[in-house]
Amino acid sequence: MPLTKETKDQVITEYHRHEKDTGSPEVQIALLTNRIGQLTEHLREHKHDESSRRGLLKLVGRRRRLLGYIRKNDYKSYIEITEKLNIRRK
Repeated sequence: MPLTKETKDQVITEYHRHEKDTGSPEVQIALLTNRIGQLTEHLREHKHDESSRRGLLKLVGRRRRLLGYIRKNDYKSYIEITEKLNIRRK
């Protein structure tokens, strides 16, 4: 189930760089993290749902690539976003 509009708007307003920002890496990472949390909860209940598991792995990979990009280009922002979202970093 996708994120509700209210949840998505709340995440965007919390992590945006400026008022009309909806696609910066920070916002994308926050939205992916929220969706990953939802899918993780779903999979705890439905252990044999392989389609959702594959979707979860794709989302985790996309978030990982975005984190690598942000780490390479703006390390301070990388540290802030990982601490704020409780994402482990290497």
